[in-house]
Amino acid sequence: MLPFLSAVVLRDIDAVRAQVEAYPADDLLWRAIPGLPNTGGTLVLHLCGNLQHFIGAVLGESGYVRDRDAEFTRRDVPRSELLQLLATTRRAVEDTLDRVAEARLATDYPEPVGGLRLQSGEFLVHLASHLGYHLGQIDTHRRLATGVTRSAGAQSIAALPSARKVS
Repeated sequence: MLPFLSAVVLRDIDAVRAQVEAYPADDLLWRAIPGLPNTGGTLVLHLCGNLQHFIGAVLGESGYVRDRDAEFTRRDVPRSELLQLLATTRRAVEDTLDRVAEARLATDYPEPVGGLRLQSGEFLVHLASHLGYHLGQIDTHRRLATGVTRSAGAQSIAALPSARKVS
C-alpha cells in the first residue's frame, strides 16, 4: 500500500479521537446545534461504520457488517464506547492497508459504490477526503457545543512519516 495514504488516514482517525477527548462532557458530543445536520457523536459513528465497511470489510474481509441507519439514529453513546469504536476502526484500517499491494490500487474496487465502478486507489483517496471533511465538522460541532474555540491539536503535519525539521 502507499504508506503516505495509510499515514494520512490513520493520522485523521487519531485526530477524530483527539476531538472526542476534547469534549469536556459526554453529553456535549450529542448536543444538537441549530444549522448543523449532525452531532459530533453521530459523525464518529458514521466515520467508524464507513471506514470499517469500505476498508475493513470490503478490502480486508474483516467480516464487519455495517448498520448505516444506526450510525445516524443512535444517541447518547458514551465517550468511552466511541473511543473504543475508534480504536477498533483504526486497527481494522491499519491491518487492511498494510496488506493491500500497490498494484491493487489500479484495479477496480471490489464492489460498486453508489451504483458506480471505481478504481480502488481513487476510492481510497475519496475515503480519506471524506474522513477529513467530517473531521472538520466534528471540530466545528465541538467548538459550538462547548464554547471552547481552541484547537484540539488534531491533523498535525508533524505526524506524517516524512516530516522532519529543516536545519
